[in-house]
Amino acid sequence: MLTKIERDRLADANPEALLADGFEEAYIGICRRFNTVVAAYDYDKCINVLMNRDGMCYEEAEEFFEFNVLGAWVGEGTPVFIDLRAIE
Repeated sequence: MLTKIERDRLADANPEALLADGFEEAYIGICRRFNTVVAAYDYDKCINVLMNRDGMCYEEAEEFFEFNVLGAWVGEGTPVFIDLRAIE
């Protein structure tokens, strides 16, 4: 969950870091990418947000998320979305 302390920590590390609006409960921390710091989110928690908040089934939520969120590169401050599921 994104708290004020975490928001301030991210802003101190990179004032240009962007947040994924509406996915605060999926926030897991910061990610260091080459020479910058960006917000990091749990991929599965983002899908769950869409299912619970917007009433989507898993497939709808995943399709919406991949197209509208993962597919949105908005510069160097773009957040990362980490898939924490085990690779089989």
